[in-house]
Amino acid sequence: MNGELAKLVLAVQFLTRLPLRTDKMFTPERMAQAPRYFPLVGILVGLVSAGVFWIALVLPDFMAALLAVSAGLLLTGAFHEDGLADTFDGIGGGHTPVRAMEIMKDSRLGTYGAAALFLALAIKVGALSAIPPIWVCAALPVAHCVSRFSAVCVIATSRYVREEGTGKPVATGISASSLIIAGFTALGAVAVGAVLFPFVSLLSGIVSLCFAHVLMRLFFEPKLGGYTGDTLGAVQQASEIGFYLGLLAWL
Repeated sequence: MNGELAKLVLAVQFLTRLPLRTDKMFTPERMAQAPRYFPLVGILVGLVSAGVFWIALVLPDFMAALLAVSAGLLLTGAFHEDGLADTFDGIGGGHTPVRAMEIMKDSRLGTYGAAALFLALAIKVGALSAIPPIWVCAALPVAHCVSRFSAVCVIATSRYVREEGTGKPVATGISASSLIIAGFTALGAVAVGAVLFPFVSLLSGIVSLCFAHVLMRLFFEPKLGGYTGDTLGAVQQASEIGFYLGLLAWL
């Protein structure tokens, strides 16, 4: 159990900006298995965002949604959003895989990345402000959970194409046990959603998430031949947005 707790803490430390001390917990083996808890960390981020949204409902729905998204950004340090922007800069500006990955490592934000980042945040805030408030409080934890499982699926089914980078600890893939744990966590979140949302709306959200997952992978995998840490962030963002839009489509 101490080993599993260490993997969970490493996952939290990796995906958020919470000031956790992991010096005595870190080993390469534990870090490689930390993705089993990425969906669980997503639930944590979603619950914090939902709490901020609920408190902010004294304001108009649009402002409450904006503050909820902002809370998620602060908690994660815009980790996934940065990956989304870098992915669009690299794929949009790089004519070869090598050049694309060079651009993605550049800390400067380009036109493609800025446009993708702006649109992603605008769509998230717009969708959340249009969903009934009681649904938003449930949609945030579910979406953050299943979208991180979407990124874990990329680790399980693709290959890491950098020699170094944020995705290096899981470059060898993910174990079957880790994938099962992550999958059951996501399934649990969906089961809770099945109680809180109309079935058709939830199904639409899951289908839309899967569609966004596939589209994002078709965007970068043919160019790169695999994934990087940045593209995992891009998949998470696309999947999260896809879930919100699918849910919204069948209100």
